[in-house]
Amino acid sequence: MRVCFVSGEFPPMQGGVGDYTSVLARTLSDMGVSATVVTSIEAAPERLDAGVSVLPIANRWGWKSLAAVERAARQRDADIVHVQYQAAAYGMLLPIHLLPTYLGFRLPSARRVVTFHDLKVPYLFPKAGRLRQRAVGQLMRGSDAVILTNREDLEALPSFGADRPAHLIPIGSNIQPRLPLGFERGAWRARWGIAPQETVLAYFGFLNATKGGDTLIDALAELVRRGRSVKLLMIGGKVGASDPTNQQFAQQVEAHIQREGLASHVIWTGHLPQEQVSAAFAASDMAVLPYSDGVSFRRGSLMAALAHGVPVITTVPGVHLPELVQEQNIILVAPEHPREIADAAMRIADHAGLRTRLGEGARRLSDLFAWERIAQETVALYESLLEGRLDS
Repeated sequence: MRVCFVSGEFPPMQGGVGDYTSVLARTLSDMGVSATVVTSIEAAPERLDAGVSVLPIANRWGWKSLAAVERAARQRDADIVHVQYQAAAYGMLLPIHLLPTYLGFRLPSARRVVTFHDLKVPYLFPKAGRLRQRAVGQLMRGSDAVILTNREDLEALPSFGADRPAHLIPIGSNIQPRLPLGFERGAWRARWGIAPQETVLAYFGFLNATKGGDTLIDALAELVRRGRSVKLLMIGGKVGASDPTNQQFAQQVEAHIQREGLASHVIWTGHLPQEQVSAAFAASDMAVLPYSDGVSFRRGSLMAALAHGVPVITTVPGVHLPELVQEQNIILVAPEHPREIADAAMRIADHAGLRTRLGEGARRLSDLFAWERIAQETVALYESLLEGRLDS
């Protein structure tokens, strides 16, 4: 089986969709699938990445990119063209939404699949209005199969006029738990200026308006007012390669830290190699992920925290997620309630049994999102399309 992925971002570009595509393509390659990734020129020269052919050929995702993808898929004799979609990763431009329809005419031998990492509509141009949602709907209708990563988007699907059911296949952690050789927790904490008695809250992922960075800083301020010895470890880069609005929000969070006088309590690691991300999680006492729109299994930062077996404080989901069990594998608080976060953080810090139970529960929960399982479900979908067992 030959699969041609299309992704607006790919390592070394920083972004969750690119990291997801990289891990999925490599996992499929290990299963014997021939995988090629067509991506942006910022992803470095053409190369072989752990058995995956990487073709960074899109200067911008305008109209010429459609023909460029067609050429790459034709040269690779692709059975499947699989688009990894998030609007910002394609510069909020229109053409990517028409790629499956275009390929249906130009390369009908290839089946077309799209994974929506979320259902946020693109900007396109001023006053685009309802055309933004229609563009996403056309991306669905032009595809032979649609994959969604979370239940919230599954419930929202009818509003886009989709003419076929979607398949729910979750994402996994883009960071595999793997500590640096000779890891010693105290030494790594000291490396970041963390004293032995200090409680460390970890935040992982880029800053943007939906991830609750402002609420997190308010919770930190509340803990300091209560006299707690606490540090906030901000793991990874502040902003990614795709969404320019993240930079503005990151600046707002930094200004908030300064206003609250918390600069000495916040540690920014900057972008880290994967093993050092694992070290940062292991050096922390808990992860705090206060999404303003509620926790979702589409969040790669959540998946990483679960996989590393750290206690997680996050926000009540917008839909029922029965896998999340309060005080067994997660602590859920109301969005935009920093005092609730502070209360939960103090309980975790003060009760070793609760820390252990939450950490072990998080690790068990992460087994549901193992990459081998995700890859097997993806290949099963491909095979159904190629064998005509799936209505297109």
